[in-house]
Amino acid sequence: MSIQDLVDDFEFLDEWEDRYRYVIELGKELEPLTDAEHSRENKVEGCVSQVWLVSELRENAGGAPLLHFRGDSDAHIVRGLIAILMRLFSDKTPEEILNVDARAVFAALGLNEHLTPQRSNGLNSMVARIRSDAKAVAAAASA
Repeated sequence: MSIQDLVDDFEFLDEWEDRYRYVIELGKELEPLTDAEHSRENKVEGCVSQVWLVSELRENAGGAPLLHFRGDSDAHIVRGLIAILMRLFSDKTPEEILNVDARAVFAALGLNEHLTPQRSNGLNSMVARIRSDAKAVAAAASA
């Protein structure tokens, strides 16, 4: 599912309760993390809920590095937000990841004005972590 598909789905849902339910449904589609991956190293700081993100380095058909992300949270809504972030960032090159304007996407989805300040801070922490991983891979590839 593309980001535009997601935007279209959100536009189709008139009520915010329906949109929240949809976000929760998206979270049910996350790739699972193992018990070992629910570790301190994978925990995202700055989130009120517990959030874990795992990044895996892969290659595309041409041998360029791609980052594949998986995540989990103990909160249903946050799991849905992670699912949206996976659609934005997973299986992309570091350059593609660094060029994504996550705030613009969340604004297009209408989520900016409907997330609590704590959830917004957590979302920003997750995006910062993903961008940090992308910067590290880009730096290693150019070295």
